[in-house]
This record gives sequence, structure tokens and C-alpha cells, in this order.
Amino acid sequence: MDKYVSTLKNSILQNIQDVEKMECSMLQKSKLIIPQLEKGFEELKFFITNYPFKDDTEEILFFKNIKPHLFSKLTYYSKVYCIEMKMPTGSIDDKKMYLKRTLDQIKYFFDMNPDFYGYYRSGSTHLDQFYFLRKKPDIEQIFDCFYIEKDTNFSTYYDSKVTEILANEMLAVYINSKLSELESELNGSLHEPFAPKVKITWTGKKTELVEQIYAWIEAECFNNGNISIKDLVEYIEFAFNIDLGDYYHAFIEMRERVGSRTIFLDKLIKFLNKRMDDADKI
Repeated sequence: MDKYVSTLKNSILQNIQDVEKMECSMLQKSKLIIPQLEKGFEELKFFITNYPFKDDTEEILFFKNIKPHLFSKLTYYSKVYCIEMKMPTGSIDDKKMYLKRTLDQIKYFFDMNPDFYGYYRSGSTHLDQFYFLRKKPDIEQIFDCFYIEKDTNFSTYYDSKVTEILANEMLAVYINSKLSELESELNGSLHEPFAPKVKITWTGKKTELVEQIYAWIEAECFNNGNISIKDLVEYIEFAFNIDLGDYYHAFIEMRERVGSRTIFLDKLIKFLNKRMDDADKI
């Protein structure tokens, strides 16, 4: 058994590593890994159902350690796939809330199984013959565990619960990693220029936009006046998809105009008044 299991395990792990190295999303990776794990699990099941264990010690070793460690990977990647498939497409906060709810479900599992979890993680062995040897299921024990595998030739009372423990531990690490990424993304976005949802482009004259910017600065329209002309220009350039060039030179030209030095602002006043006059006639 050792040689067969070792060869199968190494093959499965190598396949997983190959997929994990690919430049694609975790959703795509899980989709590729799951069929390979399912195939390996079916091969293992076929082997064990036809294999006579040497003694109880070998059987306990398989159902307590070997099978759960392999099957937990299938359970883990299946859960990761579901998480990624159902991930909200909304804001970062929406995604964080979703992941935290999943963490709460994992916590609930461990809260509901403190005795067995303590037994397994402490390395205890005094109940192994009840937990990890194949025999006719006892109804009380079935209700006390996740009795997933119905084939009694390939399952015991608690190997499925060990599988769930290992998978949930890995899943908790994955989710916390995702939460850290989202937190970093959120913190990073706070220091980046504002990005409007809809990109619009200024199609008027550059001097007309500069005229407004200087007026906004003097009227202290942004940050209660606590903003430099340079910062406001950079913001407007980004938001309106335009390069204003030498805006100070444009301001000098406005100062040298004969007659009205606020040609565009005067035009805006006329346009707005006309709009309101037309609305009054309706």
C-alpha cells in the first residue's frame, strides 16, 4: 500500500503544483485542479476497496491520515471554486463582508466539533479504533459526524470529519489572505487619484477650462480653499482626460484680454440664464 499511495500522492501533488504556477485566476486554477483530484480519488478508492489491510494499525493510518490529507485537497479546491464563483462583483467592502461570512461558517464548524477537533489535534489515539476502523455504522455516531462517504468499504465514522477539519484550516488561510489583499487594495486606492466610473473628455478649449479652474481656486470651491492650483489642475486633467499644458501662461493671456477677461464664464452665465428662462416658459 505504501508504494502505491506514495506514487499516487506525488503525482497528484505535482499536478497541483503545475497548475498553481500558471498565470491565471484562482477560479481557473481550481477548475483545472478539481478533475485531477477527483480522478486520483477514484483510483485510490478502487485500490483500497480491493486491498486487504495488514492489521488495524495500517487501516487506522490510512483512514486517519492518508485518505483525509488527500481528500481534503479536493474539498478545499471545491470550496475555493465555490467561493470565487459566488464572489460579489460590487465594492471591496462587499467582497470583504462576503469572505467574513464564510469565515464565520468555518468558525461555526469548529465550534460545533470542539471535542473531536481537540482529540485529533492533540494527537490522541485511544479512540482510534472507534473512529477509524471500518464497521457497521452506529446511528448515534453518524449523527455526531459528517458521514459523507456511503461506501463502508472506503469510509469510517470520522475520516470525513478529519477531511473537513483539514480543508477548513486551509480555507481559513486562503480567505484571510484574500482579505489582506483586499485591505491592501483599499488602502492603496485611498492614495490614488480619484477615478470616475464614466470617463469623460473635455472637448472645449483648454483656455476655457483654465478660466474656470482659476475661478474655482479664488472661490475656494475645493477643500475649503486648501488646495494648490497645481493639484487642482492635475485632478481636472485626470478626470477630464486632457493635458492643459502651460496653464499659467494661459492665465497670463486671459489677463491681457481687451474687454472682458472672463469670456467663457460670461458665456456660461448667458447659457444658464437662457436654460432657466426656457424652463420658466414650460
